Amino acid sequence: MSNFSHLNSILLIDDDESSNFLNTIFINKLNVNIDVHSTLNGQEGLDFIMNKGDFEGDDKLATPCMIMLDINMPLMNGWQFLEKYDELVPEEIKKDIFIVLVTISDSAEDKRRAKENPYINEYIQKPLSDIKFKKLINKHFKEVVA
Repeated sequence: MSNFSHLNSILLIDDDESSNFLNTIFINKLNVNIDVHSTLNGQEGLDFIMNKGDFEGDDKLATPCMIMLDINMPLMNGWQFLEKYDELVPEEIKKDIFIVLVTISDSAEDKRRAKENPYINEYIQKPLSDIKFKKLINKHFKEVVA
């Protein structure tokens, strides 16, 4: 198990709304008390984390414990998100966020870059499923999903 404690919230950053919808269903199917939020690109994801833009002043939004980050997105892709995340997000926030890079790609280059990036904790290929979420949560968090 990683040094991450409880999983209270997940942020899905993926430009494919149907993937976000299905992933929310998969997570909810696990019967764990986790808030699930989604954004459609890296910039929206940063705004969510930093409570800026459309998310400014929304006190109900908690910093996500886990981010499911797609690589290929318009406006700001996953790699660009990680560069800005490194630059803009304070260390006290970053230390509590577990990032999973999610992609349909089987690119050796993407895998290499993911392995070298200090913020990426896991690399998973699409499609996701409730089984993949269950394994991920049980491996890295204190929640035990039956």
